[in-house]
Amino acid sequence: MPFCERVCPYCDFAVVAARTLPPETESRYVDALLAELALRRDAFAERTLASLYLGGGTPSLLRPASLTRIADAVRSAFPGSEPVEITLEVNPSSVERARLPDFRAAGVNRISLGAQSFDDATLKRLGRAHRAEAVHATLDAIRTTGFASLSLDLIFGAPGQAASTLSADLDAAIAAAPDHVSAYELTLEVGTPFAAAAARGRLRLPQEDDVAAMQEQVEKRLAVAGYQRYEISNYAHPGRESVHNRRYWERRPVLGLGMGAVSTDPPTAANPHGVRRANPRDLSRYLAAPGVAASCEVLTPRIARGEAIFLGLRTARGVDASAFAQEFGAAPRHFFATAIERLRGDGLLAEAEGGDLRLTPRGRSLADSVFEWFV
Repeated sequence: MPFCERVCPYCDFAVVAARTLPPETESRYVDALLAELALRRDAFAERTLASLYLGGGTPSLLRPASLTRIADAVRSAFPGSEPVEITLEVNPSSVERARLPDFRAAGVNRISLGAQSFDDATLKRLGRAHRAEAVHATLDAIRTTGFASLSLDLIFGAPGQAASTLSADLDAAIAAAPDHVSAYELTLEVGTPFAAAAARGRLRLPQEDDVAAMQEQVEKRLAVAGYQRYEISNYAHPGRESVHNRRYWERRPVLGLGMGAVSTDPPTAANPHGVRRANPRDLSRYLAAPGVAASCEVLTPRIARGEAIFLGLRTARGVDASAFAQEFGAAPRHFFATAIERLRGDGLLAEAEGGDLRLTPRGRSLADSVFEWFV
């Protein structure tokens, strides 16, 4: 769902600014989603549904009746796969809080709350529309409504953010007792207002060493609170990891519907590593031809090998060398010996006796630099 009341200055997602979502626009968009589902479901035939994730944008701007239409259509397209993790991304706002009971009635059992911070000054510098009071009010409403699972999003490395501010954010997040926490380092994406401001020297960001210390602070505090880091930015109580997120890191088939959505089609004899399809990022173009991809990429063995390495390294488990060899014919070292030796020497990568790979703590703080060796 690409619609947002306000586009954050760090966001590079496919979004459309809409202070209000007219019913006719919403209905037309949902019609397009269901038309795309009907056109694309055959590519995923005989598969069961693992999760339904409504992201954006701000999908909680949907009227509950629209969400029900989507959920019912997806269940109908992939029957016999209950129970299913159904996640809805929610921003802290009074409109969205009022809709929570109806969202739960529609089948949503997991909420992902985009808090980002509990500090008003940080939220303002991030360009967020809400303030801390709204975060607390929305957390109360989510708990009262009785959703089975709650995930909370935080950002660190924000403009002007100090370690003490992040510590207070972690205090508040832990006190809220979510089942899952996603803590993301702020990144400057090309083409965003933040990237432009940084290029002009008008964005005061924490120093690189300070951001690394913040990441370490996040890991330590959440570990003490009982959260296990299962991916670079994601932490959960045991058994509460996101089904949806894990599918990406495990390179499982994903059917993405909507403007700007990306799919990974299942492997076939002709394309044993699958095909990646991306929808148009323009709303009018998507509505004119739902189901027609803007780009299509056959995942060659070289591309698939690189993605298997860097996506696996994002996880706490790391890269399973035997599973890698089963798919690609040889262990990672056969294809990436030079990179592995260099990264081990730099203290960024650990290699087990059987060839399994994982990032070191230092490697996690420099993960993007590590991943560049494999793509």
